[in-house]
Amino acid sequence: MKKGREIDITIEKTEFPGNGTAHFEDNKISVKGAIPGEKVKIKVTKAKHKKIDGEIIEIIDPSPFRIEKKCPHFGNCGGCLIQELPYSKELQLKKEGVINLFKKNGIDISDVEIEASPKEYEYRNKMEFNFGDLEKGGELCLGMHPKGKGFSVMTTDNCCLVDADFRAILKTTLDYFREKKLPFYRVLSHEGYLRNLVIRKADNTGEILVNLVTSSQIELDLKEYVDKILELGLRGSLSGILHTINDSLSDAVIADKIEVLYGRTYINEIILGLNFKITPFSFFQTNSKGAEKLYSIVRDFIGDFKDKTVFDLYSGTGTIGQIVSQNAKKVVGIEIVEEAVKAANENTKINNIENCTFIAGDVGKIVDSLSEKPDIIIIDPPRPGISSEAVEKTSAFNPKEILYVSCNPKTLIENLKAFEEKGYFMKKIKLMDMFPHTVHVETVCLIERE
Repeated sequence: MKKGREIDITIEKTEFPGNGTAHFEDNKISVKGAIPGEKVKIKVTKAKHKKIDGEIIEIIDPSPFRIEKKCPHFGNCGGCLIQELPYSKELQLKKEGVINLFKKNGIDISDVEIEASPKEYEYRNKMEFNFGDLEKGGELCLGMHPKGKGFSVMTTDNCCLVDADFRAILKTTLDYFREKKLPFYRVLSHEGYLRNLVIRKADNTGEILVNLVTSSQIELDLKEYVDKILELGLRGSLSGILHTINDSLSDAVIADKIEVLYGRTYINEIILGLNFKITPFSFFQTNSKGAEKLYSIVRDFIGDFKDKTVFDLYSGTGTIGQIVSQNAKKVVGIEIVEEAVKAANENTKINNIENCTFIAGDVGKIVDSLSEKPDIIIIDPPRPGISSEAVEKTSAFNPKEILYVSCNPKTLIENLKAFEEKGYFMKKIKLMDMFPHTVHVETVCLIERE
């Protein structure tokens, strides 16, 4: 099997993350976005050590489940992978993908449930848009990277994952800076001005935070830009407009300096009756309505721990810790991002919660300094999961139960196997779809010491 070869295959099943699989000439082929049961013509994009990847060129015999896409950018934009399926079918395929992944690794979860996101579209409360161009030397664009083109940017002013306020702010920002003819920042040459537009909007309060990210290579009076945003007549309420200076060589949004152009530096969101202050660089679940369901699952899995101590590792702005604190004696949260910890401790005061403490630092190091012993540990790590050292230190506390919230089933499985070696085995598991039309899914897993 050679790269570039075109072949016809029939998709047999779904594997995580959102890949259809088929067999051809004793080779297993993986195709992103392909639906089981349909015949497709593909082009081989990768052929190495029996790992064959392909991309769809033509759908010869489409699945009866295929529907018309809603978003005009779908297919070119790299943000979504699944939009041509009814949402119920998407959930089914996500569930099957995770089940097959666990089965492949020797874990049977055939009866796992999956919860749907309360909102199928316009569910995101945060988006990081990039400035750039679609073709070299083309007009200024603002939006997402096209599929397979990490250095190009396409304008996504009709994105369906965000609501009308996001789209209006994006369009106004793009129009303004096109008129000013200002250069976007080029990562390879480290030259240019415009880098990102980051918008946050709290779903339950309607508060909006706009953050324009640029380099320091040009000095510009942004009052005219601020006035244009203020004149938009948004459905939500504009809490703040910020200008972040980022001269980092990295493509990530990093703040060397933050200027407040209007209002304040944060928005407030309400989740399950609690108030949360969200600052520009705080981690917060990007689907507010979905977060309410996710944290309800966490609370149900834990049950009543009124006389127990809970450790909340990778606690972010303290959402999970504060929500479960109502059923616990004490909660100790650990998070490496100092800004998030500051916000978490402020949130406890806002919510009049007295049994929560949040500490800034690396989880692997901080746990060594804690004298208290937890009855249950909650882990909500980033996509890479937790290190073997963290597994070692977590299990050394000898808690009766560990509740693991994972955004990546692959690293969850690796960590579950490591915890099994320490005597912890899975008791409950449930999936929660926080990101409709993408391949991602959250997994809540309760493991117990035997």
